[in-house]
Amino acid sequence: MNQEQFAAIMPYISADLVEMIAKKKSISENDAITKLYNSELYAILEQEDTKVWQYSTDMLYSLLEQEEKTGEIEFPDV
Repeated sequence: MNQEQFAAIMPYISADLVEMIAKKKSISENDAITKLYNSELYAILEQEDTKVWQYSTDMLYSLLEQEEKTGEIEFPDV
């Protein structure tokens, strides 16, 4: 995938994840955005070559939860 295609899909991935964070944590969308953008997961997600963007929204949310609980992210073998 080239950088232009990646840049085009990232807003959709982020929006889905923000929506899930807001719903599951019962927080505002703005707080969910802040939580996501300040995470290590998002820093990794922004890099196309990590291929983390291919994970489902549920998987990304699970990884974010793991990061919050342990301070680390252990990526599954998929």
